[in-house]
Amino acid sequence: MPDPLSQLLPRTMVVVAHQDDEAAGCGALLQRMQDPLLVFVTNGAPQDKYFWQRFGSREEYARIRRDEARRAANTAGVSRLEFLDFDDLALYRSLPQAWAALQRLVSGYRPQAIVTLAYEGGHPDHDCCASLCSRLHQSSGVPVWEFPLYSRPNGVPANQRFLRDGQGEFVLDVSAEELARKQVMFATYASQANVLSQFDPAVERFRQQAAYDF
Repeated sequence: MPDPLSQLLPRTMVVVAHQDDEAAGCGALLQRMQDPLLVFVTNGAPQDKYFWQRFGSREEYARIRRDEARRAANTAGVSRLEFLDFDDLALYRSLPQAWAALQRLVSGYRPQAIVTLAYEGGHPDHDCCASLCSRLHQSSGVPVWEFPLYSRPNGVPANQRFLRDGQGEFVLDVSAEELARKQVMFATYASQANVLSQFDPAVERFRQQAAYDF
């Protein structure tokens, strides 16, 4: 059986909802990829003033998150970035447009693998990304891999572990150098410090996407 890690290192498209998902879920793996394309599907700035009022405006909050993402990607050695800019917390309203945009990226980039968020009910935008990438697999045949971030089975927080059973799960053996760079990525996302403090930067889990009934 081929080494699962080797399948994720050549031309891989990483599809995440928000600017910081990649740091928490695959910041070390990104450092090993040879030619990754990192895709942020939402703008990271919800409509609700609660999320952005301390930054002055929704537009400024989105700009800050985009800038943080560029600097974090640079730390991981990632130069290919795409910002699709669909509304945070409302991606479900733009699924046809997001699907069309991701299809164009797959057609142009021709990835050998796709890495995305697990379908776990932790955040609606995460679950939308999982569904969209499942459709990409069906239409293109490109294998999809997933990583967990957070869920609440029975109301109890469960971070960085899969909610549903699946096969082929592996845990990345994060080196000291990778961990140090990943910690810099976390620090770069100053606007998301409270969120990222909930994750262990030394833990990254992956598996081929489960056969979900979306």
